[in-house]
Amino acid sequence: MPDVDPLVIENTGVDADDVVDVARNFRRISLGSDAIAALELGAARVAALFESSEPVYGVSTGFGALANTNIPADRSAELQVNLLRSHAAGMGDEVESEVVRAMMLLRARSLAMGFSGARPLVAQAIVDLLNAGITPVVREHGSLGASGDLAPLAAAALPLIGEGSVRNADGTLEDALSAIRNAGLEPIELRAKEGLALINGTDGMLGMLVLALEDLGQLAKVSDIAGAMTTEALLGTDRAFAHDLIAMRPQVGQAESADNLRSLLNESPVIASHRHGDDRVQDPYSIRCTPQVHGAVRDAASYAAAITDRELVSFIDNPVVLPDGRVESCG
Repeated sequence: MPDVDPLVIENTGVDADDVVDVARNFRRISLGSDAIAALELGAARVAALFESSEPVYGVSTGFGALANTNIPADRSAELQVNLLRSHAAGMGDEVESEVVRAMMLLRARSLAMGFSGARPLVAQAIVDLLNAGITPVVREHGSLGASGDLAPLAAAALPLIGEGSVRNADGTLEDALSAIRNAGLEPIELRAKEGLALINGTDGMLGMLVLALEDLGQLAKVSDIAGAMTTEALLGTDRAFAHDLIAMRPQVGQAESADNLRSLLNESPVIASHRHGDDRVQDPYSIRCTPQVHGAVRDAASYAAAITDRELVSFIDNPVVLPDGRVESCG
């Protein structure tokens, strides 16, 4: 994406336009100083916990049903790697590259908040893959969703340790280790909790939602244009879209659609050609209720966008490494 400043990821989240830019336009990324500081602080807390005798989920214990199983310190790194390998069990067709790129960005920005306890180099490794145009191969089926997009995120994380398959910058399928080394990168070695931090999130579904809402916004505009053209083609009237009539039912999406229709049909010679002397009482229901139908879609999209905006500035992981040193499990 030429002549655009890199997106600087800090510890405050991103917005939807950022996600679209990185996913579809290959905008470059960098980690900001606040993000690096937050990552270093969280990683230091995990390192201290790792040295203590107190069991901490995902740091010195197993996962899920094995949460009460203590893991020897000398096998902690092995546990994190095996977590990625065991959960990268998706099936079916490949997920679109733009969705995978969105998912990777969102995992990096969640890590950058510092509450996962991952080191800066883990987030930087994700950033490096995105900037190199290397996209992990992720399969469509296998995610739990509510408990985290475990399978997709595990597949996306494997290339960080030199495993799995990727699509390189020109779309060619390649083994991850060769691809990252051809790009001048090296695999990283995971430490306590970092494997868990890479897969415990809802970034897959959030990335898909961001991209879907972008497309839906464009479709809503096109739908209004099609509605205006249909009104003209059927020699209809724009009177049903009048501001005072629409205001009697103050639905936000309906008003937006009606505004568009009035603007599109303003000074239309087709509409003007039969404004007087037409003996029809009203247009068909499907024409005069265009704002109501299109407006309902806009309202649903607005609701989803509000949820999305909150998620884009949310921290998503379990357990959470808090600023006061506590590590707490959460939903």
